[in-house]
Amino acid sequence: MKFLLGALFTVFVAIVGVFAVVTSGVVNVGADQEHSPMMFSFLETARNRSIANASKDIVVPDLEKVDIISGGADYKDMCAGCHLSPGVAQTDFSEGLYPKPPNFTKADIVKRYQTEDGAKQGFWAIKHGIMASGMPTWGASHDDARMWAMVAFIRSLPELDEAQYTMLTTRIDGDMMDMSFDGDMNMSDDGSGMQH
Repeated sequence: MKFLLGALFTVFVAIVGVFAVVTSGVVNVGADQEHSPMMFSFLETARNRSIANASKDIVVPDLEKVDIISGGADYKDMCAGCHLSPGVAQTDFSEGLYPKPPNFTKADIVKRYQTEDGAKQGFWAIKHGIMASGMPTWGASHDDARMWAMVAFIRSLPELDEAQYTMLTTRIDGDMMDMSFDGDMNMSDDGSGMQH
């Protein structure tokens, strides 16, 4: 009985101690100060296990058939500032965030997303975001197809050079898409398609 009371007292003191430290304001939450290795490991493990558990029932579509061009354009607009692009080693965002966002131009980082579980986890993180990390929830403004396109694009990103990246991430203006080149255009005498 004494052992049980001692254990309960120890737990109570630990809870009160943690509460006192947290409410005192002595914990620095500035993003320019790193966590201790033990705290960093604890938070990283909690994040990874949470995402793995939450994403386990997601069904991955055939990512070989997903349109990576739309994913590339979304990546450039929404992700590259933090997760970088070919030829860009850092941005103001990537340097200012802690912990540092993963650099998706690096094959050793992206290889985890090459597996089915990794694709599920990447999709989940894009859709739901990650608390207190700077990673927003894109599921609030994007449908699943667009987010899977980003997953597919990220999986191919380490293989791209700067020119390929630019080609795959450039959005085509809607006015350009409205132009018709089906042979019904009236051709001028010089063959330019412009009426003089």
